[in-house]
Amino acid sequence: MKPQSPLGWLIAASLLLPLAIDAQSLVLPGTQPLTMEGDLAAQLVGGIDRYLDRVLADAPKNRARHWNRDLSSPEAYARSVETNRQRLATILGVVDSRAPAQLRASAPLAGDLKGNPAEIGRGKGFRILAVAWNVFRGVQGEGLLLEPDGEAKASVVAVPDCDSTPEQLAGLQPGLPDSDQFARRLAEEGCRVIVPFLIDRSDTYSGLPGVRKLRQSQRETLWRAAYEMGRTLQGYEVQKVLAAVDWLIAQSAGATPKPRVGVVGYGEGGMIACFAGALDPRIELTVVSGYFVNPSLQDEPIYRNVWSLTDEFGSAEIVGLIAPRRVIWERGNYPLAEYPKPGQPHDGAAPGALRRPSADAAQKELEEGSVWLKDVPGVAEWKLIRGEPTDVINDETLAAIRAGLDLPASVLTTQEKVNATRPAPDNSQRLLRQYSQLLEDTQWLMREAEFTRGAFWKKADRKSAAAFVESAKWYKEYFLNEIVGPIPTASLPANPRTRKVSETDAFTCYEVVLDVHPDVFAYGILVLPKGIKPGEKRPVVICQHGLEGRPRDVADPKIESQYYHAFACRLAERGFVTFAPQNCYIGENRFRQVLRKAQPMKLTLWSFIMRQHEAILDWLAAQDFVDPSRMAFYGLSYGGKTAMRIPQIIDRYCLSICSADYNEWIWKNTSARSSYCYLYWGEYDMPEFNLGNTFNYAELSWLMIPRPFMVERGHDDGVAPDEWVAYEFAKTRRQYDALGLGNKTEIEVFNGPHSINGKGTFDFLHKHLNWPKPR
Repeated sequence: MKPQSPLGWLIAASLLLPLAIDAQSLVLPGTQPLTMEGDLAAQLVGGIDRYLDRVLADAPKNRARHWNRDLSSPEAYARSVETNRQRLATILGVVDSRAPAQLRASAPLAGDLKGNPAEIGRGKGFRILAVAWNVFRGVQGEGLLLEPDGEAKASVVAVPDCDSTPEQLAGLQPGLPDSDQFARRLAEEGCRVIVPFLIDRSDTYSGLPGVRKLRQSQRETLWRAAYEMGRTLQGYEVQKVLAAVDWLIAQSAGATPKPRVGVVGYGEGGMIACFAGALDPRIELTVVSGYFVNPSLQDEPIYRNVWSLTDEFGSAEIVGLIAPRRVIWERGNYPLAEYPKPGQPHDGAAPGALRRPSADAAQKELEEGSVWLKDVPGVAEWKLIRGEPTDVINDETLAAIRAGLDLPASVLTTQEKVNATRPAPDNSQRLLRQYSQLLEDTQWLMREAEFTRGAFWKKADRKSAAAFVESAKWYKEYFLNEIVGPIPTASLPANPRTRKVSETDAFTCYEVVLDVHPDVFAYGILVLPKGIKPGEKRPVVICQHGLEGRPRDVADPKIESQYYHAFACRLAERGFVTFAPQNCYIGENRFRQVLRKAQPMKLTLWSFIMRQHEAILDWLAAQDFVDPSRMAFYGLSYGGKTAMRIPQIIDRYCLSICSADYNEWIWKNTSARSSYCYLYWGEYDMPEFNLGNTFNYAELSWLMIPRPFMVERGHDDGVAPDEWVAYEFAKTRRQYDALGLGNKTEIEVFNGPHSINGKGTFDFLHKHLNWPKPR
């Protein structure tokens, strides 16, 4: 029978009808079919990565929103960029007041003790002294003082790359060619020179010396401990340089004319010189070699990572902070370094390498400085020197330094070797001292953090719950803008796509994808209880997986995980609508490198998770089976971290349950003594800049007030000891009690591991979501 006949069409339609019904039953009503295939979690992370690529590409033109330059006069210009200078100091952690400048001898006593025991060598027209100087607290600088025999013609801090020693830069020890010994060359020109010691890139003392060894660059270990406390390794080293500048200026207080002050650096030292010159207007000449402000910081070693740096500062903007003072930037040799190297055993070290930048990349960054300085009034000098690939402070650069420091123009015609007069300081012991001092300072900051946070929270009005909620709005905004870093709200319609993935007698599971931004989408599994009556509004529980997890781990009835116990399904069996989102902390180094790309743009993974959850909640709230006023959050492990951050800034969440994560979070990230600490593990994504001085888990729980908040804790959970959990939760409970809200916070501690227990927490959900328990 031909289908073109009326009867044929009818029969054909009747045959196709079951297929149409089956196809429709695979899609949630009101949505389009989901056709995406493959690993949706990997696609979600990849989409965020591409979004960040666009943000990074747009950064140079978008930086203008941070600047309000007054070009009417040099004085007006300096005032107009002072806010930017202070922000740079803040994100570098250059925030501690330095002690009065004092320099002391640090050479070992040996041999003939006549004369100056600090003197360890002599060069042509200068002496070399091993010295140390105070910076703040227990932090000291160490290195060499190259003191001219006559009056100092200029005062210079010469900063080596961190893998070179001060003695090498002074020509006292082998390791650098004569042409690279710029501290010696400047001393031969009659300059008083201080050469600071920097922590090298090795893992010699990584971890806690004498207690636990760590195969991780010492610089990375210090970065991890410092970042949580609002400091950086670069910031510590800048402070050492500025303390040396303090002393140099004090030494020439009575001189007429006063010798000029300069900072010259190569490699890691070039970076430190660059930042020091930008922060301290007393530095009249800044010379940078072997460094450029890389907009792709995620490719470099993690210890160069600076929160929000690329968002506000590139080479041009940093040069703009040095202006109108003199700047010399040499493009010559660049240090090459990688730790860990491919195949090298390590303890969770972050990947990253220093490589010679392409000519185009370096040239672009450096020439932007010329454009930025074009209209700045009173610019003394901006000199870009294109050297050979082997050059470190070449003759052209040295001539420019002479001019910048008002040194005589004569060139030395002979060169004499530097002679050692006493043993130099033991480099290994000096490294141990310098590393230990900085590590201990991060521990001091950690111990003081409770009191620092107390001062930060003094604006909170604790007279009543209503007053507290009102005053906490400022803290929520601060947390969102300074810790999380928001991306814009969704720019695309949600365009929901769904497909059924499983079904039981009690519920049906649908995969759901929602658009947020180009390349950024939300994805998860909706678990819909059966038997919902027309017009009935059910409460919703967002059930969040942990590290490397997927929605199926919590929302697939066929998967029985020792951690999750399919808790989204168990709650659906109790009548709750549940939704298990895919969060972007999956893919090991893949997602961590995405985070590293985000951080210099003042963004985090939470920036994206927040908008994804907003899209999910908006879509759920529009469903006729959902009560928008009863949408709760319950997450385990990294999902517990989510419970401590996302409901705090999304008021639509009516309560939050943190499972297997709540603890003394600042100790967890910073303690060098505790084996629980992330210093010793591969999760280099954990530190959040300056969180330790602003929010611990107790303070984050306060942002939930007046909404209910609960902690689920297993005695055998390896996240942290019970004592840490109890100590921190006591502050949560006290604040809720003090505001008359004691019935809205609970903790359940059970005999068990890192897992969903699903007893007290389920009762908590039934109680606060006003949903009856099963009979």
